[in-house]
Amino acid sequence: MNMHVLHLGPYGVNCYIVETAPGRCIAVDIGGHSNRFLNFINENGLQLKKILLTHGHFDHIGGVEEVRKATGAEVYIHTDDSFMLESEEYSLHRGLIPDPFIPVTDYTAVFGDCWINDGDLSFRVIHTPGHSRGSVCYLCGDTLFSGDTIFRCSIGRTDFESSDPIAMSGSLKLINDLEGELNIYPGHGESTTLSYEKKYNPYLLRAKR
Repeated sequence: MNMHVLHLGPYGVNCYIVETAPGRCIAVDIGGHSNRFLNFINENGLQLKKILLTHGHFDHIGGVEEVRKATGAEVYIHTDDSFMLESEEYSLHRGLIPDPFIPVTDYTAVFGDCWINDGDLSFRVIHTPGHSRGSVCYLCGDTLFSGDTIFRCSIGRTDFESSDPIAMSGSLKLINDLEGELNIYPGHGESTTLSYEKKYNPYLLRAKR
């Protein structure tokens, strides 16, 4: 998998640009700095075809509408978080950053356990509620894009209005049950592996009990 990582927006979200075939790509989250994102794909001769959102919080959907309009890319989000794309309040944007909220007006709402295909790659949508009701991970081969569900030795917050600690526990058990050695690329911070998290992440260890 040929992948690039940009740290975008006021919270430095990990935006993953995955080349799915020669000259084409998808992006997992964006986060902001749409001009920087667009300059990068243009300089690398890439056409963006799809934007896969791990959830609907403002720090992951920032810049999406500008990029969608500029590229014609399709936007995908779990149906349980789709309402956040057009809400300054529910996306948690209001009061946290001074930049204007730009709603995403054209998107496809998906459910868990489906597949999104592009070029030579397929991305499995795994519904992992907890950080938000519609949080998902995207699994492609041996790579898991985990959004804010799981980080290196940590997990996403579960104290927001749309969060659910009990649902997060179930999602962590689901991640524990994934097979094979997976590389985990989270929404913030450094990458990790599933085997490392199973050994050292206290939240995954607790979820096994």
